[in-house]
Amino acid sequence: MNLKNITVFTLMLLSSLVNAQNTFEAYIFDAQTNTALSGANASVKGTAVGATTNQEGLLILDNVPDGEQTIVISFVGYETREIEMTFPAEKKEPSVIYLFPKGEEMEEVIISATRSRRTIADLPTRVEVISGEELGEKGNMKPGDIRMLLNETTGIRTQQTSATSYNSSIRIQGLDGKYTQLLKDGYPLYSGFSGGLSLLQIVPLDLQQVEVIKGASSTLYGGGAIAGLVNLVSKKPTDEGELNFLINGTSALGLDLSSFYSNTWNKIGTTVFVSYNYGNPYDPADNGLTAIPEFNRYTVNPRLFYYFNDRTTLEVGVNTVVEERTGGNIDFIEGEPVEDAYFERNNTERITTRVGFDQYYLDGSYLSIKNSFSFFERKIEIPDYVFSGDQFASFNEVAYNFGSTEMEWIAGLNLNIDRFEEDPNPGSQLVDYNHITYGAFLQNNWSVNRTLSLETGLRADYQNEYGFFLLPRLSAMLNLSEDVTARIGGGLGYKTPTIFTEDAERIQFQNVMPIDVSQTEAERSIGLNLDVNYRTELFKTIDFSLNTLLFYTKVEDPLILSNAGGEFYEYTQPNGFIDTKGLELNMRFGYSNFKLFTGYTLADVNRHYGGEVTEMPLVAQHRLNNVLVYELEDNLVIGLEGYYYGPQELNDGTTGQDYWIFGLMTEKKWENFSIFLNFENFTDTRQTGFDTIYTGSISDPQFRDIYAPVDGFVVNGGVKIKID
Repeated sequence: MNLKNITVFTLMLLSSLVNAQNTFEAYIFDAQTNTALSGANASVKGTAVGATTNQEGLLILDNVPDGEQTIVISFVGYETREIEMTFPAEKKEPSVIYLFPKGEEMEEVIISATRSRRTIADLPTRVEVISGEELGEKGNMKPGDIRMLLNETTGIRTQQTSATSYNSSIRIQGLDGKYTQLLKDGYPLYSGFSGGLSLLQIVPLDLQQVEVIKGASSTLYGGGAIAGLVNLVSKKPTDEGELNFLINGTSALGLDLSSFYSNTWNKIGTTVFVSYNYGNPYDPADNGLTAIPEFNRYTVNPRLFYYFNDRTTLEVGVNTVVEERTGGNIDFIEGEPVEDAYFERNNTERITTRVGFDQYYLDGSYLSIKNSFSFFERKIEIPDYVFSGDQFASFNEVAYNFGSTEMEWIAGLNLNIDRFEEDPNPGSQLVDYNHITYGAFLQNNWSVNRTLSLETGLRADYQNEYGFFLLPRLSAMLNLSEDVTARIGGGLGYKTPTIFTEDAERIQFQNVMPIDVSQTEAERSIGLNLDVNYRTELFKTIDFSLNTLLFYTKVEDPLILSNAGGEFYEYTQPNGFIDTKGLELNMRFGYSNFKLFTGYTLADVNRHYGGEVTEMPLVAQHRLNNVLVYELEDNLVIGLEGYYYGPQELNDGTTGQDYWIFGLMTEKKWENFSIFLNFENFTDTRQTGFDTIYTGSISDPQFRDIYAPVDGFVVNGGVKIKID
């Protein structure tokens, strides 16, 4: 073969190869609402070619081979579509393809906390989501904060740390609240000093969904996510626009006023959330001390979005929260003259700025840049003692997501700053600290085949006072059949020591000595979990699902608050560890307009110090959640709830009594308007009804552990208005 023939043959071969690679473009929309589906998956059947839709629902499949091909388009909660096409096809504008919902599964969505573009059903990491109508119903019960959203979830408890001021923290699987990381749209904004009142200062009206990941998550988000993380996802602007109002009142004379607005104009979008929350001092036990403190809180959160094009977005936001909260002697709070009155006053100011930049590329990859600055001031005052200070925190991250639906990669760098400066306090040592953490992470999501998917991650952190941490993580998902899915995962974690724990919060940080860094190590952990999910139809009429989670977490070098002699307290690290092991069991039955949810938690949490094993205080080893709901879609919701808490070991060596809590929720809906009325704890279960909350006198109360409700039976009701 001469040179001329070789050249012609080579050109023909190259032309053939080029022509064999085609591009398929389409917009994927919801067939009922005509809205774009971001994160829908598409692939060419029998090949490795795949892609994911962007925020506008645009799908671009490159390198489609010549000939007859089947395009498979899927999205969790929707019917899968298969489209037969012959390539090369005539060049034309992207078509519009509609997917039809599959009913109950509509609530499953893209999970932002995992940093992946995959849907919840495709993730090897187990994620629980509260969204849609469930989020609205739970939000109706306590519209002023998010405690109810979390406390009714299996395996999670909001632990009250103050008998009079209502302060609470999140406990996952029985571990102390310091091991749970609370995020807002992926930003870690509630840690350290600012974490003590965070649950009470977050109003849920502007939330789109709440994501919960239980178990080791430090590979994704660094220190503090040993027990797991909770990510609060905010609503974003929509083309249709949205204006919501909520007015709520309680039998305890509380008031909640909230409004949320969103809209877009060409390249500009905005959301504005404003709320006012008021609590009247309330003493259902008539013991002279508040179960609900007096508080006034104002929240303003505007966010501005600029859309450079359909793939590039800049977001800028500011969140401001100002609150005055006073609990204690109710006569004193109401202005009566009282001698030697006990009180606890918390005044807080929180200002957080956020900037986010997202760039999506035609190949499905995207770049994310985040920055936040948080300024938090808090002053805690009790008789003869004041603890106050300023916290500055900053979160900075650059992350890049690339690859295909079968082999997805997420790489990133971040810088976290957490600085606390205590106001001068005579007679005590300042507990200032300045923590700087440099981090890098790499995560891979690999769909090995139809049966097996893997998620592997590695994080490297350098902390300026506690050194270097290497945190691997591995999760696997097995699709054993159409009805059975199993997930197994584990990873390492760590927690940087600070004085801001539940134990110190209970004593208002009084006489707590600073941490000696030279004598302290960071707490380290290992966590494992196994999750099996089964779904079927019973008797061809009842939808049934069963989810079982087995978990184990071990925390080495736990930091505990001990008496240092006299009135002073110091943090020490005993020779030993803390571990939690157990299971979560969730069952769901659906028949016609009825749904029954039953959840059981077994949490065996123990301290292993010096060869001795003792139970962790304030952990109900057995807990039962039951919710029966009758629902006429977009018309009426009635729900009956029953929660059981088993006996709990207390810090004073006694055992707290087991108890039940019952509630009734109702909501009547119209097109743009609804009325809700809830009877929370209508059996009036209170710790003050069967036990004491303090010893000593009312002027100098020595508070015991709070392991049961103190506010008792409370009725709340109101209206919600939605203007599209």
